[in-house]
Amino acid sequence: MGGRPKALIDLGGRRIIERVLAAIAPAVDDVLVVTNTPDLYGFLGLPMVPDAVPGGGSLGGIYSGLRAAAGDAAFTVACDMPFLSTEVARLVVGRAGEADVVVPRVDGQYETLHAVYGRACLPHMERRLAAGELRIVGFFDRVRVAVVEEAELARLADPRVVFMNVNTPEELERAQALAAREGRWTR
Repeated sequence: MGGRPKALIDLGGRRIIERVLAAIAPAVDDVLVVTNTPDLYGFLGLPMVPDAVPGGGSLGGIYSGLRAAAGDAAFTVACDMPFLSTEVARLVVGRAGEADVVVPRVDGQYETLHAVYGRACLPHMERRLAAGELRIVGFFDRVRVAVVEEAELARLADPRVVFMNVNTPEELERAQALAAREGRWTR
């Protein structure tokens, strides 16, 4: 995205991170932002923690947030998913007691950046991070995993829209078109 922080890109009159927060805040008790650039996100007025493992990628971010979270589990989402659904978030969060990881699966792929991770995951994440093995699903065989299947998600919202992220100019263009349609629906 040309070096621009994706979370701060305006989409339909709101920054992507503001859209993310509006969707997830009703589904969780507390919100914590994992960032190494807290000055960029101070306007949110939320607690922030840095990455505990520099260079740990998404796994490191999940680990950092879970380690700093107050509860027994943390619902994690990426900051570049502008069309998250409160109902889908509630569904995933509501199943937190079922397993160490509660994760949606769409088109056979886990949506690891829209999942609940319990504290039992921490030692497995630590080992993976220490070994430089950053694939999130790499520790799933060591913990209990509950899958929220696509059909269940689709009853609430279109999974291809909910889990869409903005990583390229083309994806941003698609998101802008969706946001424009969304704006017409709400007027």
